[in-house]
Amino acid sequence: MPRLPSDVQAFEAHAPDADLDDLRTRLAAARLPEAETVHHSAPDPRRWEQGVPLADLVEVVNYWRTGYNWKSFEARLNQIGQFRTTIDGLGIHFLHRRSAHADATPLILTHGWPDSIARFIDVVDELADPKDADAPAFHVVVPSLPGFGYSDKPTTTGWGTEKIAAAWVKLMGRLGYSRFVAHGGDWGGNITTVLGGRFPAHVLGIHTTSVEAPPGLTTDVLTAVERKWTEETRDFWHHRTAYAKQQATRPQTIGYSLVDSPVGLLAWILDKFAESSDTEDSPFETISRDRVLDDVTLYWLTRTGASAARIYYESHRSLDPELRVDVPSALTMYPRDVEKCPRPWAQERFRQIVRWSLPQTGGHFPSLEVPEYFVKDLRAGLAAVLATHR
Repeated sequence: MPRLPSDVQAFEAHAPDADLDDLRTRLAAARLPEAETVHHSAPDPRRWEQGVPLADLVEVVNYWRTGYNWKSFEARLNQIGQFRTTIDGLGIHFLHRRSAHADATPLILTHGWPDSIARFIDVVDELADPKDADAPAFHVVVPSLPGFGYSDKPTTTGWGTEKIAAAWVKLMGRLGYSRFVAHGGDWGGNITTVLGGRFPAHVLGIHTTSVEAPPGLTTDVLTAVERKWTEETRDFWHHRTAYAKQQATRPQTIGYSLVDSPVGLLAWILDKFAESSDTEDSPFETISRDRVLDDVTLYWLTRTGASAARIYYESHRSLDPELRVDVPSALTMYPRDVEKCPRPWAQERFRQIVRWSLPQTGGHFPSLEVPEYFVKDLRAGLAAVLATHR
């Protein structure tokens, strides 16, 4: 890797054994409620109607305490390459995997909530140095959002998605990437949209799995399938977003539980992985227990349950309705995502859609659920973006 700029420092993660021992002690001493009052035999999504089923939680807690190995994930982060820098007074942590390919394109990947940099841990190497010699290669940057993981926790309000996007442009410039492509999902999709809309001089184009159309659009132009998408999205927001409203209005209140109780933190996050993945019952049908626990343990060890929740307070429903994205955009609607945007609506915000993809499988966390397909789709989308510049 080229010599680091003076304002970028190498970083390694090393959790003290005392913190891991304390985690196991808390898990062993956890007080659990009685079982849910809905009774269905697995596999059955109705088992989750009241939240994470007790039997499932007990199984994961026992594995977390006796079988899970945090040090393995920690070593993986250190192997990829971790760094920190200060932007607008806040320490920002990021992974940086430079490609060996001379023609590689800089790429920033942005995660959301309740995930973290763990969202992209299984795809970084293949994106940077693909096994297929004909596949495009990327210099991959994966920052931790403010208040998440090893990034600093903001001490004042203001770190919403607009400010984060501006910080990402500064981060990429600091690494020598004056022009780059961007991908994101969940909050990362929102931030990627802002990047494309606000910073076309720096952003060659974007790929996102989370598309938010401008408000007030008619359903008259939609197909029957697309109308069904809008009905499912409406149902999601009306009946299954209590967590988002809690974190958007009272993040401090739920934060006490998320920082004090590892079991409470696990249940809060596991519920979202279950609801938003392409499975019939448990998220572990497609995402490994270890990867989910990597994510939850990162929250736990960095005590970021409260600070991460505040991104909802800062940015919930805040995407500028007038924002338009004129840079080339590749958009992917995974079939079991919690929100899918019809193309006629997407076109009202994204003015140059160069690829529109409708996979057969996958949910809200495709880089964890279907990593091989995710890489293939991301490459194809970004190749279409880059082709517009040739």
